[in-house]
Amino acid sequence: MNLSGKKVLAALLLTGAVICQSLGQTIKSSVKPLVTDLYTADPSAHVFNGKIYIYPSHDIEANVAQDDEGGHFNMRDYHVYSMDKIGGKVTDHGVALDLKDIPWAGRQLWAPDAAFKNGTYFLYFPAKDKEDVFRIGVATSKSPTGPFKPEPKPIPGSYSIDPAVFTDNDGKSYMYFGGIWGGQLQRWHTGKYDASLKTDLGKGRENDPALNAKVARMKDNMLTFDEPPKDVTILDEHGKSLLAKDAGRRFFEGAWMHKFGDKYYFSYSTGDTHFLAYAVGSSPYGPFTYKGIIMKPVSGWTTHHSIVEFEGKWYIFYHDAELSGKTHLRNIKVRELVREADGSIKTIDP
Repeated sequence: MNLSGKKVLAALLLTGAVICQSLGQTIKSSVKPLVTDLYTADPSAHVFNGKIYIYPSHDIEANVAQDDEGGHFNMRDYHVYSMDKIGGKVTDHGVALDLKDIPWAGRQLWAPDAAFKNGTYFLYFPAKDKEDVFRIGVATSKSPTGPFKPEPKPIPGSYSIDPAVFTDNDGKSYMYFGGIWGGQLQRWHTGKYDASLKTDLGKGRENDPALNAKVARMKDNMLTFDEPPKDVTILDEHGKSLLAKDAGRRFFEGAWMHKFGDKYYFSYSTGDTHFLAYAVGSSPYGPFTYKGIIMKPVSGWTTHHSIVEFEGKWYIFYHDAELSGKTHLRNIKVRELVREADGSIKTIDP
């Protein structure tokens, strides 16, 4: 290789160029954090008025001891960020919502999401109420950057964490939500709250169907559910429900929904096995058939993402712990999402 060729190769390696040697191979590349002056995580990205808006959680050093229920993730406000283009300047629009302004909330503003309908922007967020039970709240604004005014009470019938709102082509909107362990989803599996269930369904139930995320259609006002939440069932290649012991494939937290062609792509984190996985169905309610891994484990304990189309390409927003090296102080990133001709997603190795 001549000197010119070596320079080109070095430049490609330094910029983390995508390596893709054959159909279906894992894509490898490195990318830089989008935000470096604050710790940010769980990025929900949306395109409003031709611009990308990102709604992440805001990690802080809260000096809370680490535990299995995530007590050290003691976030207290949300910032909103925007980008005119991928790779362009990231603008911080400041605090959009603060814990102290939410009448019903006690602590822990975890991963949020946003939506727009009929001239109003909606910010959906989980927080523990005064009794330390996770509920999902909603706040509104006439601007995608806020500030957002919270409703005085959480959404009736809501529980657990990680709200993600998807609006279909017919204008109907659906909220997906839920998270196991610290997210308390397992405590609601009978329909009533059971504080004794700390992690999953418990020993001896590993061969039971896995706990499912929940989905509920939203009313037109986007403030409440229009129906009781339903299970989001994920099936294996044989049409059987994934089991609780199938930690590499079953749902754990971080649900997201996007549509490609006429198919619905339900993606999620496997939690303690650290994969971002996806399953495909023909209805926003599912059932969804497991298809594979979108992204292998990132640096840090948690994985959480969003997927959005912008100017004819698809992108995945996610986080890792590159800046701090600490699992509770994370930073958001973005990279292109690449598909095969059949619509399947190529696995990313971050």
